[in-house]
Amino acid sequence: MRRRALLLLPALLAACSILPERPNVPVRRFALAPRRPQTRTAPRGAPVLLLRSLRAVPGLQEFGLRRALPDGGYEIAPYDEWVAPPADLAEAALRAWLQDSGLFSAVVPPGSRAESSLVLEAQLTQLDAAPSLGEAHAGLSGILLRQEGRGTRVLLPFEVSGRAPLAANADAPAEAAAMEAALGEAFARLEDVLARRPR
Repeated sequence: MRRRALLLLPALLAACSILPERPNVPVRRFALAPRRPQTRTAPRGAPVLLLRSLRAVPGLQEFGLRRALPDGGYEIAPYDEWVAPPADLAEAALRAWLQDSGLFSAVVPPGSRAESSLVLEAQLTQLDAAPSLGEAHAGLSGILLRQEGRGTRVLLPFEVSGRAPLAANADAPAEAAAMEAALGEAFARLEDVLARRPR
C-alpha cells in the first residue's frame, strides 16, 4: 500500500503544477483618522462625555475598502484594506475630534473611572467610495444620553452623514482619502448636533 502511494506521488505533483498560480499582490493598508482643523479649549465646567464603543452595521466589519456599484450593490477590495476594523478606527478618531471641539472637558472611553454626565452611543452606518457617482460617503447614527443618578435619560437621537468628491478613475489611495474626508464631514455635523443639545 505504501509502495502504491509513492508511485502515485509524481502524478499528483504533476497535476498540481498545472493549477493556476495565485498572483502575489501586496496588500495596501490605509489609516482612517480625520482630524478637526482647529483645537478649541473647553470652558470651565464643561461636561465629561463617555463615548461608548462604536458599532458597525452589517457589511462594515470588513477590513477591505468598500465600493458602491452602479447597480446598488457593493464590493470589498481584496488587496486594499484599513489598518484595523473601520468602526474601531472611527471610534478613536471621533474621540479625538470631540476632545478638540471644546464642547467637553474630557471625552473618555468605556471603563474610565472619570465621572461622566453625558454618554454617546453611536454606530457607523456608511463608509464607501462610489466612483460612478463621483463621491465617497460616510454616516453615523445613535443617541446622546444624560446620566441621572443610577439611570440615564435620552437627550436626543441623531443621524448624520458626510460626502467628499471622488474622481471616477480614482485609485485605492484616493478612495481611502475621500472616505476619510467624508467621515470628517459627518463628525463636523455630529459636533453641531451636540453643540445644540438640550441642557
